[in-house]
Amino acid sequence: MNNQVVVSTPPHVKSPRTTKGIMLDVIIALIPAAVMGIVYFQLDAFIVILTSILASVATEFVYYFIANKGFGNKCKNAGLVCKKWLKQFDYTSIVTGLILALILPPTTKWYEVLLGAIFSIAVVKMLFGGTGKNLVNPAATGRIFMFMSFTITVYSACKIAPVGADSQLFTGATHLSGYLLGGAASAQVGWLDLLLGTGLAGCIGETCKLALIVGFIYLVVRDVIKWWQPVLYVVLSAFLSVCLAAIGSTFEIGLFIDYALSGGLMFGAIFMATDYVTSPKGVYGQIVYYVALAVLTSVLRYLTKIEVVSFVIMLMNLVVPLIDTYIVRKPFGYKKVKKQKEGK
Repeated sequence: MNNQVVVSTPPHVKSPRTTKGIMLDVIIALIPAAVMGIVYFQLDAFIVILTSILASVATEFVYYFIANKGFGNKCKNAGLVCKKWLKQFDYTSIVTGLILALILPPTTKWYEVLLGAIFSIAVVKMLFGGTGKNLVNPAATGRIFMFMSFTITVYSACKIAPVGADSQLFTGATHLSGYLLGGAASAQVGWLDLLLGTGLAGCIGETCKLALIVGFIYLVVRDVIKWWQPVLYVVLSAFLSVCLAAIGSTFEIGLFIDYALSGGLMFGAIFMATDYVTSPKGVYGQIVYYVALAVLTSVLRYLTKIEVVSFVIMLMNLVVPLIDTYIVRKPFGYKKVKKQKEGK
């Protein structure tokens, strides 16, 4: 038989949405945070972003080239392999490289960024089969790898002065540590500065929360993510953080906004926790997932006094297969059968 029939797993749904299109939407949503990161941290941020993206794309290409025997037969197939790579290139490595750069401090050395990007793509993504087959979020795992390898804890201050009259310029470590340690940071940073990221120390893309909100709205409008997913994570985590702060006799309802707008919570909730590959498929499973993320984030923040969003996201990614196994979603096209009353 010349004609072959390929049988794939149902349901068979035809949709104009493609992986490349979705990744392009994510890149567009990340642009405001990247631009503000460059404005706030200038050349240092630009070098980190450029290095991370180029290293990520190059790592994916080299891995694909070697896996498809581009060097075989005296590189006679090199041109064909390159064409195949370009045809299947879906921008996922660009997204991974950009996210990794935006969750790094601007003071990160270029070679540290290079190694982090290589690890994220080669080990976390490509080694498990490429796009859609990774067990954990590549960028979050790459950030953890860099944290453990280089102990990246030094943050430079934003080049833009604080807007609020009661705010002070922060250097050294992110101001989040002041909240977690019960210091006076909350009295020194106004909510407007927390929203804009002015005068604060932090990671490149996590500082300006307004830029993240713009990206969040774009993703919701484009139907890439559901609005309630990041909101549930951020709101519940901030609420639990306020409750835990009461244990140390520092309860203050105003801290809710401080916790919600501090650290990498909002960035992680919008761009990493919502990853299609590493999050549950069903709605009920997603609710359990985001609630567990919020609980773990608030508790570990309280106990360790450091930012733990990347760690928590990676940990919950490993639990997702169990969630999908035990919280079964409704079959595609399922309609509940109405029970007939007796005597009819």
